[in-house]
Amino acid sequence: MSAPPPDPAPATSPADPAPPRFGYGTNGFANHRLDDALAVIADLGYEGVALTLDHDHLDPFAPGLVRRVAALRRRLDSLDLAVVVETGARYLLDPWHKHAPTLLHDDPTRRVEFLRRAVRVGADLGAEAVSFWAGVRPDPVPPRAAWDRLVAGCATVADAADRAGVRLGFEPEPGMLVEDIAGWWRLRAALDDPPCFGITLDIGHCRCLEPQPVPHCVHEVAAHLVNVQIDDMRRGVHEHLEFGEGEIDFPPVLRALGDAGYRGLIAVELPRHSHAAPTVAARSLEFLRAAAARARTLPPRTGTRAHAAVPAQAAAPAPAHAAAPLSSAPSDAPSSGTAPVRM
Repeated sequence: MSAPPPDPAPATSPADPAPPRFGYGTNGFANHRLDDALAVIADLGYEGVALTLDHDHLDPFAPGLVRRVAALRRRLDSLDLAVVVETGARYLLDPWHKHAPTLLHDDPTRRVEFLRRAVRVGADLGAEAVSFWAGVRPDPVPPRAAWDRLVAGCATVADAADRAGVRLGFEPEPGMLVEDIAGWWRLRAALDDPPCFGITLDIGHCRCLEPQPVPHCVHEVAAHLVNVQIDDMRRGVHEHLEFGEGEIDFPPVLRALGDAGYRGLIAVELPRHSHAAPTVAARSLEFLRAAAARARTLPPRTGTRAHAAVPAQAAAPAPAHAAAPLSSAPSDAPSSGTAPVRM
């Protein structure tokens, strides 16, 4: 068993938050060899990488996994890159069906084995977290059965993570069985609040469907936040956009992460931009650094404590998904109405 990874860094005072640590997702470098992608990400100045296990990026089912993981850890160390492990590959497990099987399918065996392997990879890489999600409920599966399957599958993965000393970041994903923060609270309660079961928060998803402003989402889950994905997005539309193309005001979000004492990676999540990966990654980091500088000029949230305990909200009702009016100006204010969520 590998030793548990160290905490990314101690929480800091809200009055003087530490600088954010930006990373980039390899799912945005799908047309690059993994070693080349890591080199570009490091050369641009990122501090870490969100590694999506996939066919060409550390395939966990290909021969020689132990040897390849050891070589990758040496490479990450040489580039001074931290890492989180992501498990959202589209066709790794089934060449015909995107993301299948999930924990909700009739036979989730291959998904469970994949997540177990991801946990072992995370442990051996010293990853700050291993991230995963629920999946879309198959039409023939009743909602109650799907929920029971999800709880059982997550319990199995949490047991493996606990034994390996790995933190799990469960990601609420629009359109999936658990798509919002309220659903994550309900799932964590159903699992009896395992210490290793944290949350992966995608900043764009918060704007897409959460009922409260994005900085409030950060503070709501601060005590359990182990992984952050960052991208721009519009209300009611699940489409990962480059910064400035959506509706999010990022300095207050970065200030909220700092005030919450979060010191893990904040990794850019642009999985449909591989065609221009180096250029997109470069301008993303430029944007984020400028936003972080502006964030430092903002006042801290009154009464914020670093990683303050947040009470669980078991079986919380799902929020109404709201649509914001079209505007040329970014807006993080909650809005009323309903809008479809596109995956």
